Amino acid sequence: MNTTDVYFGNKFEGRLVFPEGELAIGLEPGTVAPYDMLMGALAGCLYSTFLDVVEKKKGHFDKAEFHIEWEKRTAVPTTLKWVRVKLKILGADEKDKPGMEKAAKLAAKHCSIYSTISFVADMSIEVIFA
Repeated sequence: MNTTDVYFGNKFEGRLVFPEGELAIGLEPGTVAPYDMLMGALAGCLYSTFLDVVEKKKGHFDKAEFHIEWEKRTAVPTTLKWVRVKLKILGADEKDKPGMEKAAKLAAKHCSIYSTISFVADMSIEVIFA
């Protein structure tokens, strides 16, 4: 069983508490807003799945960066309209690049958070090498 606790006062200021740490929730500087947490969860899920695939293919790279753009609908409920994920891979061996592009597509296919969001939003993932 997994647990996560969230505590709020009588304003939109809270704490997300989990076994490994804590995160401040809110709209003020130094806090994280709900959709930012969702996009962070999306990147984390994609990256974890991507790493599993790359490890099996024995690929090499130095680091990865995610840039995620998104838009919400205006009609209530304001679900996501679209999400564009850009995965920048730095320091990849040239021979590994095609496999990493495939690994990113597989990560999108197998990441549960990507899949969940895709029920309401148009999703895409793009791989960029630097």
